[in-house]
Amino acid sequence: MDPLQFLVPLGWLSAVGPVLPYAIFTMAVANLVTRHLAHRRHVDQGTDGDSVEPYTPHVFTNVGLLLLGVLFAIDSPISGVIISVIVITMLIADLFELEARNVEARNDMTIEAPKSAIAASVLLMVFASYYALFFLVEGIWNQFIVA
Repeated sequence: MDPLQFLVPLGWLSAVGPVLPYAIFTMAVANLVTRHLAHRRHVDQGTDGDSVEPYTPHVFTNVGLLLLGVLFAIDSPISGVIISVIVITMLIADLFELEARNVEARNDMTIEAPKSAIAASVLLMVFASYYALFFLVEGIWNQFIVA
């Protein structure tokens, strides 16, 4: 018996649960791509004007990752909380990095890459690939690591 079964109807989540690591991995790859495109757009906006605006596809992937992380936390609590904490860290880093890009644009400085947000994205990519692609190394892992 699931402790939340009376609060939230979770029957649909048991059907979708095994696919969530792959969806998170796909969204993490899309987030890295949109992060690169957003940085290119911010560089263009910084040279043309005094401010930079959030890149809509990147915001979509951020929100998608947050929602998928929460769903994964309901389906697989420990793994989902790890992913969710990394995603929240990445979102906070994105907010601070966007403000830093605005300061650089206002002061006619060169627009730098969002280093902390990139680091959080790479960390998210490592964990998402672990959960989604573990079947590739499972045989070798089980030979050497005793659980």
